[in-house]
Amino acid sequence: MNPLLRRILAVIVGVVLGGVVNMALVMISPLVIPPPAGVNVNDPESLRVSMHLFEPRHFLFPFLAHALGTLAGVIAAGWVAGAARKLAAGIVGGFFLLGGIAACFMIPAPKWFMAADLMLACLPMAWLGQTWVGRLRPDAVVR
Repeated sequence: MNPLLRRILAVIVGVVLGGVVNMALVMISPLVIPPPAGVNVNDPESLRVSMHLFEPRHFLFPFLAHALGTLAGVIAAGWVAGAARKLAAGIVGGFFLLGGIAACFMIPAPKWFMAADLMLACLPMAWLGQTWVGRLRPDAVVR
């Protein structure tokens, strides 16, 4: 396969798989840790008005969604990209970092969560994922 097409495909696969993992965790979050009474987590206005009712435990699944979505996306991209796994991991990690920054402006979360989410979920998971894929697929050595 053409190396450029393979890299593009790797990034697309990584972003899509990471997004699926992210959304799956976000969707099961209220089933595992119910939101405060009367809060509709699917309504941005309800979230904005009720954010003061949320406890730290309510932010566990959103953090895991961002971290594990990034990790899954980076591993998938690195697996498909082969020798260009660091490039694919960086692009997918950057994509999820931009998504996290956008979420900070759209979702009225506490500042401590935004900081932890941006510093601990995206870029460290991109690094960890590209490291793991190098061990899982040793033929994907960067030259």
